[in-house]
Amino acid sequence: MIRPTLIVLAKAPRMGRVKTRLARGIGQAQALRFYRATLARTLRVLGRDPRWDRVLAVAPDPALSGWPKDWRAVPQGGGDLGVRMLRHLARAPGPAVLIGGDIPGVTPAAIARAFRELRRHAVVFGPAEDGGYWLIGTRRPPRDLNALSGVRWSTPHALADSIAALGLEPGFTDTLRDVDDADAYRRRGQALGF
Repeated sequence: MIRPTLIVLAKAPRMGRVKTRLARGIGQAQALRFYRATLARTLRVLGRDPRWDRVLAVAPDPALSGWPKDWRAVPQGGGDLGVRMLRHLARAPGPAVLIGGDIPGVTPAAIARAFRELRRHAVVFGPAEDGGYWLIGTRRPPRDLNALSGVRWSTPHALADSIAALGLEPGFTDTLRDVDDADAYRRRGQALGF
């Protein structure tokens, strides 16, 4: 039986390179602090679960050292967000879900629910309250790595665009909040102690 794969897209935590939209509203230092803490928590909480293999897709590509040992670090590679996501989902030998490293509310239970949805659906999403999504999963490796090329990323249309682009009836897991701008940070990030 092929084990499912959890993939986390992450950027090396460097000033001015992470959470740039958030940094415009709260400053680069505070955005970096939030990203580091959220990424560390995500890798710690999800890295302990034995139900799935763990892959950490890192950008920039040379930043492969210094990550937790229970994650297999691989280069994220080039292309827009959709190409990078689908490329890593396509490399998994079976069911796979992919998330970003900066979702404060992610839990192993939400990931497990996504894998359960993949038993009934070819694709699964974890919606975000802002109209985007924090998780995408596929039962089988996607064939067309450009399928998400028309998605309006970082807008309230990202989820609807992705569903339309893939042309499949999706399953869904938990709806979570992204923290991508100052308003979201004030609502969610500060409540978490950032």
